[in-house]
Amino acid sequence: MSAHSLRAWFLILAILLVPACAAADAVTEWNEKALAAATQAKQLPFVATRTMALVHTAMFDAVNSIEGRCTPYKFKVSAPAGSSSEAAVVAAAHAVLFNLFPEQKADLNAAYATSLARIPEGSAKTAGIAVGEEVAVKILALRASDGADVPTPLPIGSQWGNVTPWVMERGSQFRPAPPPAVTGPVWARDYNEIKDLGAKKSTVRTAEQTDIARFWILAGPASWEPIVRHMAVTPGRGLFQNARLFALVEIAAADAYIAVFDGKYTFQFWRPITAIRNGDINGNDATTRVPDWEPSIDTPLHPEYPCAHCITSAAVATVLESEFGNGVIIPVVAMSSPTAPGVTRKWTRIWDWADEISAARIYGGIHYRNSTVVGQAMGKKIGELAVQNCLKPIH
Repeated sequence: MSAHSLRAWFLILAILLVPACAAADAVTEWNEKALAAATQAKQLPFVATRTMALVHTAMFDAVNSIEGRCTPYKFKVSAPAGSSSEAAVVAAAHAVLFNLFPEQKADLNAAYATSLARIPEGSAKTAGIAVGEEVAVKILALRASDGADVPTPLPIGSQWGNVTPWVMERGSQFRPAPPPAVTGPVWARDYNEIKDLGAKKSTVRTAEQTDIARFWILAGPASWEPIVRHMAVTPGRGLFQNARLFALVEIAAADAYIAVFDGKYTFQFWRPITAIRNGDINGNDATTRVPDWEPSIDTPLHPEYPCAHCITSAAVATVLESEFGNGVIIPVVAMSSPTAPGVTRKWTRIWDWADEISAARIYGGIHYRNSTVVGQAMGKKIGELAVQNCLKPIH
């Protein structure tokens, strides 16, 4: 990941929904707190997906232990009748975050006290807290040896494909076919498109396309959590529904990052900046070399194929579509990004958002079109796997 991208990630506390979401519940509230904690700890985007999945699977299994409306992610603990679901959610999230970020003790404890203060005192609250804490311990123990503690030197994420998945059987489960042969027509098409459209000094990229490229330098959970929170406050939704929604989203997104890094380091395909500066040695007469070519945004420090932004956004979009149907965002969602100050993007459909993210990687000069298509296809499969196999309603 480039220094520019890192700065963007560390600034994600600045990301806003316009207008701000109303009627948040404990799940959406602690989603924001978890993202803030990961940001403060300067976690890389793919590492942060593990944090978000830990928090949300714990919150879901805690509330589901009380309400028993779905199959658990992994654990269903004993819960006295009348236990407070809200207290369980708050306690589970706090316990996970406290374990991950002990240096943030003061902030986390203050947030915890504020959340619990809204819940009436009594045995229901006490029992709910106990349920949440017990589930958190179990979830943390489950993931204690998942391989995520391997150092991430440059190039970034080289071992992340070996992390234990959340729903996939293995990181290579959805590994794609190799990228197109550099001597073929697909490669020539993608090469020439990005050479012109993704160049720093492009004369064909529009001002809006440039804004989109800059906007989506923003990566990881910060690029989808505001969308999910916006959908979660749709009228008529409750705490349990949102606990399940967020858990499915984070499971799918975390596995998408595992799958994409498996693919990246299997194929180790060259980025446009390398390919275009060496366009005379690929054996394809339809490509021409530009020795000083530069992309419009900084190139991430890991291999090109497949596209990470594309797989994660597609995985999230697939989960959202399964929950809300028809791909529609209700109502229109607008979002800003710290990597494109003054720019606001708006969408009325879930897949408009995901497709824009894929296009941004072409406008930015860092991913070929085929890579975005392959990434989206992988993300859809992972999102479908999560929906079909996790947290199934009990009828």
